[in-house]
Amino acid sequence: MAELRGFVAEVLERRGAAVEAVDPDGLEVLAPERVRKALNWPELARLGFGAQRREGAIPIGLEGDWLDRFGALFGDEGRWAERQLSGGASSCGDPARLLEHGLDLPNAVWRARDVTATFTRCLMLAFRYTALSDEKREGMVWLGFNTATGADITDIAARLRRQLQHEEWQEPTPEVRTAAGPRWDGATLDARVRPALDASVKNEIAPFLRAMRRRLDRDRDRVHGYHDDLRRTSLKRLAAIGKAGTQAGGGEKADGDRRREEMRVAAIEREYRAKLDDLRRNYALRVAVEWVQTLELFVPVQRLDVLIRRRKGERLIRLDWHPLVRMLEPPVCEAGPRYADRQPGGGRRTRLVCDDYLHLVAPAALSPCPVCAKAFCRAYHPVACPRCRAPLTEGSTN
Repeated sequence: MAELRGFVAEVLERRGAAVEAVDPDGLEVLAPERVRKALNWPELARLGFGAQRREGAIPIGLEGDWLDRFGALFGDEGRWAERQLSGGASSCGDPARLLEHGLDLPNAVWRARDVTATFTRCLMLAFRYTALSDEKREGMVWLGFNTATGADITDIAARLRRQLQHEEWQEPTPEVRTAAGPRWDGATLDARVRPALDASVKNEIAPFLRAMRRRLDRDRDRVHGYHDDLRRTSLKRLAAIGKAGTQAGGGEKADGDRRREEMRVAAIEREYRAKLDDLRRNYALRVAVEWVQTLELFVPVQRLDVLIRRRKGERLIRLDWHPLVRMLEPPVCEAGPRYADRQPGGGRRTRLVCDDYLHLVAPAALSPCPVCAKAFCRAYHPVACPRCRAPLTEGSTN
């Protein structure tokens, strides 16, 4: 519990409390008014962190809501920060060789035009998710974006996070801020982050969902088997009563037995539906996602100007090579992140160029219409097929 005691001592000292370590595994705290109100402590409190505590000590542990209560002392402090990184290679070497490995254009050609050393602004966002059904699953999701090029750099950001451990904290200089360009506004940030966050959370909880569905199928089969046996038995009795009644010419006894069995069958069916409703409520999935932290990194990059040619048209795009991690960022899918392949690997770097406005899109965003089979660009026609007017449903790539 030494780590927890050290954490609590640091938190309280940052909030203005006077803290003194006492043995065994304890702290004595002279708390200011704000801390006393937040934690419901007296002005002088004694905290105990071990199995053996002094008389009158407040027991502090990982169980309960202590971490949430200590975290509430900070409010939103520490949830957003800026940091500048420096270093890395001064040159990316041969740009054409980098692009051969990092840019796949099956229906177009490209040519490297220029390389410029500059700085860019990278957003690193952390989110905590909680998936609650018959069981609970919690975890963290990290996203990364280059605000200058719009690229999703989640894989690069993961390596940059490790780089942070080896450098002193440095505030971005005015010159670096100017070179990195402006921040995204709220609308742009929401449009880029929300689809990527949904896809990442779904990917994270996919194993949890598969296990939950297996348990649901097992319980549903068990409930169905039990009630189906009861119902079948009652139906057999009902058939036997009907057959016996026919042979005996009917009668009040036969009618009474038949009504009882019919009521029993109806009761079994009602109970079966009620059990299914219980299973649905028990296995209903609720997912909550909470923003935890944002770090704006100002990092050096080698910016590549690339000329794209498709038939008689051409356009210029920009990609950043990150010397700190020696990686080229993937090209942006201009039809939106829902069409881009977010799985790591070469598929994320494959793009097609449309004939209309030379949009650079993922293959799914230039696929044929499922109704008329005409291939069209979802960046140019984001709502419906231009030939048959078949609408594009939200979340669908067709």
